[in-house]
Amino acid sequence: MTTPPPPIVRISRAVWRDGTLRETSERATPAETPIALVYDGGTQAVMMASPADVEDFAVGFSLTEGIVGDASEIESLEIVDQGVGLEARMWLAKDLGRSLSARRRSLAGPTGCGLCGIDSLEQAVKPARRVTADAVFTATDVHEALEALSRAQALNFATRAVHGAGFYRPGQGLVAAREDVGRHNALDKLAGHLARSGENAATGFVALTSRVSVEMIQKASVIGVGLVVAVSAPTALGVAMAEEAGITLAAIARGDGFEVFTHPHRIVADRAPESAVRLS
Repeated sequence: MTTPPPPIVRISRAVWRDGTLRETSERATPAETPIALVYDGGTQAVMMASPADVEDFAVGFSLTEGIVGDASEIESLEIVDQGVGLEARMWLAKDLGRSLSARRRSLAGPTGCGLCGIDSLEQAVKPARRVTADAVFTATDVHEALEALSRAQALNFATRAVHGAGFYRPGQGLVAAREDVGRHNALDKLAGHLARSGENAATGFVALTSRVSVEMIQKASVIGVGLVVAVSAPTALGVAMAEEAGITLAAIARGDGFEVFTHPHRIVADRAPESAVRLS
């Protein structure tokens, strides 16, 4: 297994402030590298992503893009450094491999494009998986999740340039968090971690530092969470997809409140807060 390059690169820069160009110093910047998702020897997509938690990314992408239905269907996974980028080489269960080969399409995507390996407009807005999770949460849970996610973002603290996705469960707090230069990638990494660790996603919810577009809801529906919380606004199609998928969508979350766009029944009256951050 290849050791990925470091996720932070220190770059020299000069600072212009108060009308003066000051002496050169260094700034921490997030690394960004091409990651090829390779299945049974053929490339399905090439994504620009942060070179951290690459195994989680490969598994999560495979799940949320519908390439596999369960992490166990990936029979082997190897990360290989090719110098110009990383390859996540996966071998699938035999029948899945044949099916993927029939529709394989190699392409290079921008940072976390979220629409890789498709060749029709219908696939871009395919129906989301219907979510039946019945767990309920409070406003305190929502605020605690976002605060804990912010504290857990070590890469963003150093660079101020990456997105985060976290999984929160009442009584446990922030169970896991993942970061990436691409918002879709961060969510895929979280999805991969939850699948690989056997977490029951229906008992918690996803918190995001980004806007909520349609593909973010599609990915959340695959994860199986009943609630998605975000600090930014959703798109109109994201709201429509959340309504269709049965997902509660709370967004534009600030210290004084948030807005609920779909299925408000999962957010109930507050109870005494209880959380303990456990990151993995």
